[in-house]
Amino acid sequence: MAALRRLLRSPARACFLPQCSAGKRLISSAISEPELRFPELLNHRQFPDRKDSSDRDVRWVFLGCPGVGKGTYASRLCNLLGVPHIATGDLVRDELNSSGPLAEQLRGIVNQGKLVSDEIIVNILAKRLEEGEAKGESGFILDGFPRTIKQAEILEGVTDIDLVINLKLREDVLVEKCLGRRICSQCGKNFNVASIESKGEDGRPGIYMAPLLPPSGCASKLITRADDTEEVVKERLRIYNDMSLPVEDFYRSRDKLLEFDLPGGIPESWPKLLDLLNLSDQDVKQSAAA
Repeated sequence: MAALRRLLRSPARACFLPQCSAGKRLISSAISEPELRFPELLNHRQFPDRKDSSDRDVRWVFLGCPGVGKGTYASRLCNLLGVPHIATGDLVRDELNSSGPLAEQLRGIVNQGKLVSDEIIVNILAKRLEEGEAKGESGFILDGFPRTIKQAEILEGVTDIDLVINLKLREDVLVEKCLGRRICSQCGKNFNVASIESKGEDGRPGIYMAPLLPPSGCASKLITRADDTEEVVKERLRIYNDMSLPVEDFYRSRDKLLEFDLPGGIPESWPKLLDLLNLSDQDVKQSAAA
């Protein structure tokens, strides 16, 4: 994957999950300072040209408020770069549906309405990363994890994260976007009926987001998530903001945080995100084919 290798500027200090059993490292209290840094991120809005690094591929994290579009942009980058998109929520659901020894424990936790512990989540994640290493996967992009400072510290004991992309969107636009979400009750696909056109004011730029409308076959079968009410959405955002600031500071102090203010919907935001990452669809496809 020549396209991936040119993304990073310096070789890693350790190979991908170097220990066979990642569980031994999960709760390590000695958190080392990674040697791989991105000091230019704090002062510039674009990456410099990269040098080839044949022994290291991307290990990125996407952060952002619920509904901001982490999964959308993470999955697009994964398709572009040829790396797996790993969402911890999906991993937990897959484990619940399995017949493994952890499934019964998880069901008991969920049925009692309790939160799944950080240790269990990271164990599931470490298992997934080790399986990927065994299959020869070239890095990964994590979506929605870590969400707390403790999770970030534990993750640092499992693997080295190269870059954390923090997607940001104005709260008024984010609320409107969440309230427009719809799901087809038949096929399960997600759509959005909100047509957002927020004028710029107080120095803030205007934002336009076109609706993502369903095909005619799904139009009469759309449903709204029960928790997509204005009150619930704002409470979710409040909780996330309380938890996210320490995580952002954690990665900012390590010069790994890249903040990206979404200028609009996918047509407006995707090219700008690629430009910020010094990538382009065509360049990556040509390099991957080489």
